[in-house]
Amino acid sequence: MSSITKYLTLTSFLAVSAVGLGACSLSPQAQHEIGCVGGTLTGAVIGGAIGNRFGGGTGQTLATAAGAATGAVASVNAMNC
Repeated sequence: MSSITKYLTLTSFLAVSAVGLGACSLSPQAQHEIGCVGGTLTGAVIGGAIGNRFGGGTGQTLATAAGAATGAVASVNAMNC
């Protein structure tokens, strides 16, 4: 299984988990917070998968970390968390 497939599988699992957990809550605030956590994790995983496609060795590791951080921040901003 390629690394991109692993990241996308994990992302799908996290997204479904976040929606499932959010549906159990009665409080709209709690639903929003759970959605923010799920969205942030999903953004980090997708960003890390994209960053992982660049460089090699230490450069690839740094690109993966930068992609994960950028994806997490972008999803937080997009979701007003």
